[in-house]
Amino acid sequence: MVAQVLGFFRTKLVNANFAGVPAHSPENAGVYFAAFVVPDFFFFTIAAGALGVAFMPYLSDRLYKGDRRGVWELSSSLLNLLSIVMLGVGILMFVFADVLVDTVVAHGLTQEQQHNVAVMMRWLALNPMLFTVSGVIAAVQQVFGRFFFYALAPIFYNLAIIASIYIFKDNIGIIGLAIGAAVGAILQLLFILLGSYGLGFRWRPKIHRTKDFREMLAQLPPRSLDQGMDQLQNIVETNIASSKALGGATAIGNYNSAYVLHTAPILLIGTAISTAVFPRLNARISQGRPDLFRQDFLRILRLIIWMTLPIVVVSFFARGYLARLIFSQEAGDISIIFGSLCVAILFRTIFALVSRWFYAQKDTRTPLFVSVFVILLNILLAYSLSKSYGVAGLAIAQSIVATIEVTILGVIMLSRDRKLFDVYFWSEIFRIVSVTGFSLVAGFFAVQIWPLMSADKGMTLLLKLSGIAGITLGTHLVVSAMFGLDEVRPVFRWVKRFALRQLHVEY
Repeated sequence: MVAQVLGFFRTKLVNANFAGVPAHSPENAGVYFAAFVVPDFFFFTIAAGALGVAFMPYLSDRLYKGDRRGVWELSSSLLNLLSIVMLGVGILMFVFADVLVDTVVAHGLTQEQQHNVAVMMRWLALNPMLFTVSGVIAAVQQVFGRFFFYALAPIFYNLAIIASIYIFKDNIGIIGLAIGAAVGAILQLLFILLGSYGLGFRWRPKIHRTKDFREMLAQLPPRSLDQGMDQLQNIVETNIASSKALGGATAIGNYNSAYVLHTAPILLIGTAISTAVFPRLNARISQGRPDLFRQDFLRILRLIIWMTLPIVVVSFFARGYLARLIFSQEAGDISIIFGSLCVAILFRTIFALVSRWFYAQKDTRTPLFVSVFVILLNILLAYSLSKSYGVAGLAIAQSIVATIEVTILGVIMLSRDRKLFDVYFWSEIFRIVSVTGFSLVAGFFAVQIWPLMSADKGMTLLLKLSGIAGITLGTHLVVSAMFGLDEVRPVFRWVKRFALRQLHVEY
């Protein structure tokens, strides 16, 4: 959560210091967002698929058998292979940065803006390799149940970028943010390395071509392509937004600011919970207990839906407040784009867990095939809807395909396990949706009580947003308790323990 707050604050500060310039200025915030597109594409396409869902099930199998030496061999082999590949990718990015920017990323930007994007991309060229090393080490820690260092490492990355804003804004300008990101990637890696203390991790400069290693590599291409398709979609969206018709660098900045807002609850709820539960799901499969696997999965799925729905309600009604918080000025375009992404928040959060249902069973191909279909559909919708709705059309396309993707995967899951979505599950989902109806009404009236005014900013804006969120989430909790939902009981048990605990008093 701290990392997400800092990520939000980072985007707010970038907007505050660089988004106020004219759209054609080389210091426009859209330049900053465009510079990360290609490095992120290569990282997610080549390495990210290996760092958890395709890698951890094999580590879990070895750990369950008590083969720690095998865990270290498999980890070192993957670390060595991916580091070599990502180093080569970094060199290619450094050499061909200008070509990539001009032909792939943002052809609609001015020459000065393209130059700055290319320079920043060169500073970011080694970040994919650094993230890869961090990711492999963090995956090993997660298999052993150690999440602390993995969770806090992004804080150092965000702090480095935030610091670079103030260090470089009055001299080298926006290019300094890429230097901050490069330093942040190094700090993040160093912090994650601390998390290996006590585990007995042993790195060896060798690639052990064991049976498990070869099987794991066979799982990587589908997962990597799946991740790559997502990033391809990001490249296409950036390319569309960069056109002069939609606003160029300003449109890129607005869309990415809204995207940051929509990503926060997905990462905080969907990714965080799914990451925490994934080792347990892997263990259930390794133990040969599909019944417990199903039980754990459905329990967490209901919890994620219960937590996400009120967040979606708050996001929709408070979209203008959130947009102004992240932009610091009038942010009508960001508000419209973010409102169009609210449906995607729900289904992307669900997808974070649903995808792991397949990955725990070492099936990376099914999510890939579905992803290829929906992303191609997304690209088609993005082009067509952007002509009618501008940049908001990209967000509408995101919400449509997120819904379709989860629906298709759900149908496939049910065809493989007829007991998965039973009558009890749907009755509980109906009750959760019913509770959300009350939250929806509460959110609507909260906005009427604290309407967004043109002069609202700073603490006034924050207090109004807090009031709307407090009333909506409070209503969700209270009505959930009245409906007897299982998901709310741990919350009230914790509150009861906290409020009624006895303190030792010395006289």
